[in-house]
Amino acid sequence: MKQPIVLSLGEILWDMLPSGKRAGGAPVNFSYHASKNGAKGYAISAVGRDDLGRELEDAVAKAGVDAFLQHNQWPTSTVEVRLNDQGIPGYVFKEDVAWDHMELTDDLKELAAKSDAVCFGTLGMRSQQSRGTFCDLLRATRPDAMRFFDINLRGTYYSKDLIEELLGMTTMFKLNDEELVVLRDMFRIPGQSDAELCQWFFDRYGMDTIILTAGSDYSTIFLKDGSSSRLGTPHIQVADTVGAGDAFSGTFAIHRLEGMPLAQAHRAAVNTAAFVCTQSGAWPTYPEHIPDYLGQQGE
Repeated sequence: MKQPIVLSLGEILWDMLPSGKRAGGAPVNFSYHASKNGAKGYAISAVGRDDLGRELEDAVAKAGVDAFLQHNQWPTSTVEVRLNDQGIPGYVFKEDVAWDHMELTDDLKELAAKSDAVCFGTLGMRSQQSRGTFCDLLRATRPDAMRFFDINLRGTYYSKDLIEELLGMTTMFKLNDEELVVLRDMFRIPGQSDAELCQWFFDRYGMDTIILTAGSDYSTIFLKDGSSSRLGTPHIQVADTVGAGDAFSGTFAIHRLEGMPLAQAHRAAVNTAAFVCTQSGAWPTYPEHIPDYLGQQGE
């Protein structure tokens, strides 16, 4: 099987952590972990013509993620990350930054047309310009491509209209338990259980996979054929949780793209996310083998 081509669309930025700045952004985190698990990952975003932009471009290259980064007159994005006592991050985003001004090019359309999977979220499409560009790229993908919508609700940078448009192009949908409550109220979804609420999305939008995470408790993955996988979250010593969800997403997506069974791909995703939580920052160096945290704890 040829090496899958995986794109990430959206924000690329400096996470301004208490320990210093680290390169990140949910979509490029996805590509980093997909690459570590066998994909050819491309991050599609923009940086400013400034020192932070040049440093960010270098950091992405050193991490082994190929990037199509546009350069424009707006500043390179930074986000202040505040960790609570449990290492859970909160984010304060700067507005009107380089990735808010993405332009559609023929090269990007050609890359989208040959991609096997594309990851996207709401934050990277908070501006009308980037929303239009990224949605056009999603429409340029092959009908059989995986379109992975990791909703990643941040602050007020989303709307019902945007979410509906993106759900209409989604094959694999990931959200957490708090985001599910927001969407339940936003769309007035009937039902109470996770399965009932997720079934509403299957019925309405026709995606084939829904991933529901619940932080330190569990994650459940539902398929449209009615099968599912549920695993508890391993209890480990947390350094910080920055990028853990993206590690889960990138690992699961590439393994499913390569045909791995649901339960096996889910287990790999949980263990990779747990490993990232034991490290500082979203792009840790991988060990030769990711530990089987689930097996160590008897699941």
